[in-house]
Parts: sequence; C-alpha cells; structure tokens
Amino acid sequence: MDNTGPDVPRDQPSPPNPYQPVPPTGGATAPFVPAPFVTAPKTNTLAIVSFVSSFFIGLVAIITGHISLAQIRARGELGRGFALAGLIIGYFMVALTAVLVVLLIVFAAAIGAFFVAIDSNSSSPQSGSPTSSPTPEAPAPLPTGQLGAANFDAGYLEFGTGAVIIDEYVDPMCPFCAQFEQTNGALLAAGVDSDDITLRVHSLTFLDSRSQGTNYSSRASAALTCQATLNPDETLTFLAALFANQPAEQTTGLSNNQLADLVPGPISIADCLDSGDYEGWSQQNTEAALTKIDGADIPSVAGTPTVLVDGVHYTGSNTDLAEFQAFVAAAF
Repeated sequence: MDNTGPDVPRDQPSPPNPYQPVPPTGGATAPFVPAPFVTAPKTNTLAIVSFVSSFFIGLVAIITGHISLAQIRARGELGRGFALAGLIIGYFMVALTAVLVVLLIVFAAAIGAFFVAIDSNSSSPQSGSPTSSPTPEAPAPLPTGQLGAANFDAGYLEFGTGAVIIDEYVDPMCPFCAQFEQTNGALLAAGVDSDDITLRVHSLTFLDSRSQGTNYSSRASAALTCQATLNPDETLTFLAALFANQPAEQTTGLSNNQLADLVPGPISIADCLDSGDYEGWSQQNTEAALTKIDGADIPSVAGTPTVLVDGVHYTGSNTDLAEFQAFVAAAF
C-alpha cells in the first residue's frame, strides 16, 4: 500500500489542460477577408501650376489659381494652400509690374524732354540768322537841355517867371499829393499866370511798387513830361486831371491810352508816352531827390508831397488853403 496519497482510479479521464488550444468547432476554417483599400485624395495640378508660375508670370498664376480653387471645392482635392499662395503672389507681381511700367514711361518721357531741350538749345540757326544770342538793348539815353516846359538838366518842369520859387515834389499815385493839388492847385496856377511865382514841378516815382507791376508812377510822370514838351501851356491843367482821376494804390493804374485821353491841348502825347523815353528821366530825378536838395532847409525828400517856398519846407496842412496861402505870402 502506497502511503503518499489517495488512490486515483485509472479509468477516469484526465482533466483538460487549460493551455491546450481548442480546435474550431464545425469542422471548417473561416476564410480571411482583407479590409477595403482607401485611396488618399490627390493634390490639384493647377494649384501647383499657380504657385510655381506666380514667381514668373503673375497673370498665369491668377488664372490657374482661381480655376484650381473651383476644382478643389468640387473634387475634394488637396492643394488649396498652393492655390492661395499662387493667387497672392500673382496679384502682387501684377501690381509690381504695373508700377514699374508707369515709372518706366515717366522716366522715358523725362529723358526724351531732356534731350529735346538740349537739341533745341544746340541746334544750328537758320541760314542768314545770327549765330550768337541777341545783345539786350541799351537803355535810351536820358534827355538833356530844355524842351518846352521841361528842364532836363535841372530835373523839373518849370512854369512862370516870378521871383518867388516854389518847388513841388509829388507822385502821381500819392493820395496826399492829390489832396494838396485839389486844395492849392488853382492858387499855384494863378500865381504862374500872374508871374508872381515860378513853379517847379518834380514828378517822382516812389509808388511804382504799388501798381501791380505796371510802374504807374513812372508812366504818369512820363506822361506829364510829354505834355510839358508838346503842350507846355496846358501842363498844369493836365496835372490837375491826373490827380482828379488818380487810381487807388495796389491797382494797375490808368493805361497809357487812358492817360493820353486826359490830355488837353492840340497835340496828342500817345506816341511820346508809348516810347517810354521820359520814364528813366523821372526815375533819375527820384533818386536825386532822395539823395540831396541843394539850397533847401531839408537835406532830401523823405515823402510826397514835399513843397518848398524859396527853399523853406512847408509843413502845414495839405487841405488848408488859407494856411498855405499865408506861407507863400510871407515869401514876398
């Protein structure tokens, strides 16, 4: 008898081995079925074309880019990034090309104008024309001597032969001169007619700069000088007409024709005035008056009107006839 354990009947089956593989039931093996094959979406060809061509031909990139975006939406293809990049770069290249073309046209036009200017300046003159530029005309020589009532050497217009000498410095555009003339002009003319005084009129050009570039003071002074040489007996009448029709400062003043129309007397001053012969003389007289006055109690003319009676400066009112009349009377 074995004492190591109970006896196991030998005819009983052995317990199943848990590690033994179990054969499939049914007697047949199930067939192997592979999983279905899924194809990945492809990249749109035109999107690639758009991106590549954008670096070279912007217009092609724009056209293919728009077409590829439409195909990508319809087909579900890849490549949207390429298409968008091609469009952006394409539009930029087209804009850059347009700017460069405009700049090139402007540059070409400027170069063309430059060479045309050079050619016109260096072109040969026509046959018979002078080869050098014309020499500017020299200013007309200033008049000298005496003509009519104009004493060119002394620098004034002279009327009457009286013992008392009155020098009247005026500017045709000066409003204070017009006041003095309207107040005292008739008194001075009467003194000339009676030969009680010698009136010397100095018509100056201080206010040329206030006639918008027409030099009205010079032209009106020249008109007065023309009248003194052509119609000396009517000069003081013309002087009164100048101040009666005086233009305002900062205007163009009267034209030469309008000045000539104011002139009394048998001879027209139109041609004399248009020649401009006496404008330079009036301007010279202005410079002399600003520098020095000989035989007077003032060194020079500081403004207009300036009136001297036998060299004594009248400083009274321009509009007080009695005051000026008394000042003149004191000189007799």
